[in-house]
Amino acid sequence: MTDVVMPQMGESIVEGTLTKWLKKPGEHVDRDEPLFEISTDKVDTEIPSPTAGVLKEVLVEEGKTVAISTVVGRIEEGAGNGATAPAPAAAKQAPAPPAPRPSPAQPAAKAPAPPAPEPEPLPEPVAQSAGPYPIPVEEPAPPMEAESPAGPLSPLVRKMAREYGIDLRQVKGTGGGGRITKQDLEAYMSAQGARTMAQASAPPQTAVATTSPSTPTVYTPPAPAVQSPAIMPRAEAPRARVEPMSVMRQRIAEHMVMSKRISAHVTTVHKTDMTKIAKMRERNKAEFQARYGYSLTFLPFVAKAAAEAIRHFPVVNASIEGTNIIYHNEINIGIAVALENGLIVPVIRSADEKNVVGLQRSIVDLSTRARSRQLKPDEVQGGTFSITNFGSFGSVFATPVINQPQVAILGVGAVEKTPVVVDDAIAIRSIAYLALTFDHRLIDGALADQFTGKVKSILENWSEEVL
Repeated sequence: MTDVVMPQMGESIVEGTLTKWLKKPGEHVDRDEPLFEISTDKVDTEIPSPTAGVLKEVLVEEGKTVAISTVVGRIEEGAGNGATAPAPAAAKQAPAPPAPRPSPAQPAAKAPAPPAPEPEPLPEPVAQSAGPYPIPVEEPAPPMEAESPAGPLSPLVRKMAREYGIDLRQVKGTGGGGRITKQDLEAYMSAQGARTMAQASAPPQTAVATTSPSTPTVYTPPAPAVQSPAIMPRAEAPRARVEPMSVMRQRIAEHMVMSKRISAHVTTVHKTDMTKIAKMRERNKAEFQARYGYSLTFLPFVAKAAAEAIRHFPVVNASIEGTNIIYHNEINIGIAVALENGLIVPVIRSADEKNVVGLQRSIVDLSTRARSRQLKPDEVQGGTFSITNFGSFGSVFATPVINQPQVAILGVGAVEKTPVVVDDAIAIRSIAYLALTFDHRLIDGALADQFTGKVKSILENWSEEVL
């Protein structure tokens, strides 16, 4: 019997959600055949079977999130084509075997629920923030330690506590040995948000005068009642369909909200003349398609220009860690890929070392495997700068959200033929808008414009022949 475990999907991944079993108990599975699908905060992918045989047990249900190395199922080796031997009929009912002891990586089976404990007091005071979570005032969050009073902390828990300013001493851990898990932090933040909203919506308390034999009663006239506007009745109840978010959509939502909370987002937009590149693409597109088997787009030209501009302005390729600036020696450009139900950003490593053909090949390969759920975990990690091509869907320009922990992202709008003034004459040019969103904590507006201007200059004066 072979154990099937939740795999380690990158060094920073400590847990994964089993989203779908591709085989049912009793079905035959070949070695390396997709067995189940998982979702992490980095990637969604299919996990192959470690051996050939019959899937005998499913220990983790679909939709459950478990730690890495947790046994999620078991395969009986050597069983053929899913045929399972019938269980022998017992003369009398055998006593139930004792429940197996859970391993450290596998959560124990749920026991009968004990009486609900009294709710613990929440920390005071709190101030209403712009989002659903309150932010502690006056006292800053305590420094994060490698270990918490309740046991070791995973990298994900440390990251969430640091980003949301959570005092881990106020969080009750439900993991093994009292360890604080991601679910514990989410439950704590939900409770804090609900409590703050309840306080904000509670009607003010009316003071009641108390009297004593020696104190005269003072009459205070009641405040005039505020008449609320009349609510118009609905002619018909709205029709709606409710469905839970997918795991990927939840991760995207968390990442976008977290990015807006962390970085001071500012966007600068530059109009760029792409006529030289457009004409060169038109001359070479048929030969390029025949030689390489895929078309030549505008995106690799923008990636090449961005990599060259980063060499002149390396701070755009940096990140912030506390009060330190981390300057990355490699230029690893993430390319946003739209999926059927979400978005993922695979990374082109050492993008500055590739020519336009190499960049186009990498973009086609990564986007194809992203849509077929075949990306490896390390292919969506380590990005230092990102590009999103919203122009492929017809958008002229937008204001992208920074992909943390990066400090800038470049958006590329649609390339359209537009009448413009050239040397006091009207001409038809291929125009695109480049939108750079940058973190104003590190990058000032002047530097952001200089960087985007450098990208613009490289594209407008393109002289390299691709073929």
